[in-house]
Amino acid sequence: MLPLFILWVILLSGASAGHSRDCSRVNMAAQVQTRALVSVQWLADAVRNKLVGPKLRILDTSWYLPSTKRDTRDEFAQKHIPGASFLDIDECSDSTSPYDHMLPTPSNFSQYVGDLGIGNDTHVVVYDTSDFGAYSAPRVWWMFRAFGHGLVSVLDGGMKNWVAEGHPVTSEYSKPERQEFRATLNASWVKSFEDVMENIRTKEVQVVDTRISGRFNGTEPEPREDILPGHFPGAINIPFTSLRDDSGKLLGPEVLTKIFKDAGVDLQRPLWVTCGSGVTACHVVLAAHQLGYPGVCVYDGSWVEWFQRASPEHIISEGKVKKE
Repeated sequence: MLPLFILWVILLSGASAGHSRDCSRVNMAAQVQTRALVSVQWLADAVRNKLVGPKLRILDTSWYLPSTKRDTRDEFAQKHIPGASFLDIDECSDSTSPYDHMLPTPSNFSQYVGDLGIGNDTHVVVYDTSDFGAYSAPRVWWMFRAFGHGLVSVLDGGMKNWVAEGHPVTSEYSKPERQEFRATLNASWVKSFEDVMENIRTKEVQVVDTRISGRFNGTEPEPREDILPGHFPGAINIPFTSLRDDSGKLLGPEVLTKIFKDAGVDLQRPLWVTCGSGVTACHVVLAAHQLGYPGVCVYDGSWVEWFQRASPEHIISEGKVKKE
């Protein structure tokens, strides 16, 4: 294995190769480029060599639907990767929105992550404890990037692989010393209800929905009792679970390319993503990024907002339909 300092240099200098088209005018050259994924072994080496600190922070970003009845803070208190802190996407969100965990303001994001010991020159590695290998971590990866922080990576395979490979966990926690963080939101990466409604009319942008096929088609229930399943006109279904292998790691470029192609998605064209509430949509953002397309945009309100605001003719379902 290469010495850690060489791996560190490779990490900080290695961006995904390939096409760099995105749906925004963000100046990608201004962002420090880093690998979107780091391996469990890479992070284990960093932890063992005591590199966790102001220049490297680890975040447990676990979040699950209320129906799972999982207490992620309690789980973190019992067991986490050594040196990790906990980021709650419900707390780090827009408290004024009627929808769950919408993006916070830049100032609120700056305050929140600064309190976790993260500065603008900190490399952030995010993970979660999902049995899928990743669930909410890609959302937080996207949040950092949307707020102008390119030094962020997802732990490939998450806690699932960390434990499977025999690396240590701990219940010990020391609050990091606060750092100054300045966020600048790239608003063009965030799409609204109005944006999607206009795109239904113009059909200019492809939109991928990452919910399971039953929820997309309207044959399986949504996890929220007041929301019926279905999708909006023109949406393409790529379930987020189809992007990972059995171990929970993101699939390789050839397989990912085939998944997009088979779904009818042309990565040369603009692409937006949606899901239930803006979390698993970010798996497609990450997958496209790995293929060299770093600017996929997220409909933050996703299906929860759409179902509540859209008229019945803009909801397609094989099951029960929305009434006026």
